[in-house]
Amino acid sequence: MSRRLMQAAVVLIVVFAAAQLVRPSRANPATDPSRTIRAHAGTASGLGAVLDRSCRDCHSNETVWPSYTQIAPLSWLMAYAVAEGRKAVNFSEWAAYSPAQQRTLLTASCHDASEGKMPGGYWTLLHPEAQLSAQDVETICAAARHTDVPGAGGSQ
Repeated sequence: MSRRLMQAAVVLIVVFAAAQLVRPSRANPATDPSRTIRAHAGTASGLGAVLDRSCRDCHSNETVWPSYTQIAPLSWLMAYAVAEGRKAVNFSEWAAYSPAQQRTLLTASCHDASEGKMPGGYWTLLHPEAQLSAQDVETICAAARHTDVPGAGGSQ
């Protein structure tokens, strides 16, 4: 039994070591500050600060890659989460969205934050500072309600 256990342990170590050779990209694309949501929303609402603290790592080009993301399979999970997050909404490329898309994205962000879907559960376990307070959720939802959409009667 102990010989089988030793063989299994060796196989697991070799597989883990080999997995370290598969390195996902951890690049942050260049960001034009004038195209970010912070530039468009200003600082008075506090939206930028909430998004920076709780959403930046998955939904912007300013991801901070913690040291544990250099170890597979965590590196793969984080790279996947960032790619999917940027695909869903990228607050660094806010100017690329039409006003209608901006309102839709903020409304979806409000809904996800209100339902506790964002930031993701595992992320807040590792980063408790990313947890959204009721005031943070209200800040996001207020921004959604006050986003100007041409042809929709302006801001509410």
